[in-house]
Amino acid sequence: MINCIAIDDEPLALAQLTGYISRVPFLNLVASCQDAFEAMKVLSSEKIDLLFLDINMPDLNGMEFVRSLSEKPLVIFTTAYSEYAVDGFKVEAVDYLLKPFSFQDLLAAASKAARRLDRESAVSDEVIDDALFVKNDYRVTRVRLADIKYIEGMSEYVRIYVENEEKPLMPLLSMKRLEEMLPASQFMRVHRSYIVNLKKITEISRLRIVFGETYIPIGDIYKEKFLEYVNNRMMR
Repeated sequence: MINCIAIDDEPLALAQLTGYISRVPFLNLVASCQDAFEAMKVLSSEKIDLLFLDINMPDLNGMEFVRSLSEKPLVIFTTAYSEYAVDGFKVEAVDYLLKPFSFQDLLAAASKAARRLDRESAVSDEVIDDALFVKNDYRVTRVRLADIKYIEGMSEYVRIYVENEEKPLMPLLSMKRLEEMLPASQFMRVHRSYIVNLKKITEISRLRIVFGETYIPIGDIYKEKFLEYVNNRMMR
């Protein structure tokens, strides 16, 4: 999870920004602030990875605020003034969102920040023997391949559903990359949004794989391969 602060002196803009942030699963909004001084107090007491920061603010503007920090989190600038873009990149901002921006714009910028943080991590996602090491929040979790039921793709991240776990793991990882990492003898992509553990399949109904109350569809381009797998094991 990426800890972030939203900073904007306009209440309506701040409300929209915090609303967008709340919709991104890998962002944790630690505080919303109406000026740079409020944000400084949060930074002094909390570990913050990312700032969503308006530039044009009274007393201390966003650019001056970033330059004043000895330890700088990643920054995504939000502003209505395009002339600040060049200065924004001079302070190595991750992105620059020109108001009014959409949720998709913010999600794309947040994903850039996540990828940068991911590159800075010393530990990589990898499969060793029978386990997958997954970066989830600030921890690396070892997950036995045998315990994975299925995986759901969600744009810039995936949800890994594990037996006896209430919540899925949500690493920032593409379905393509994960598909390449997993052994083809045990896992199969059955839909553009789903990979299943073949050893966990106990029921198929109307070309849908049943995991309890979850029904996973079989995509058209994956149907032939999946049906071949099933038919080769069918008792006749």
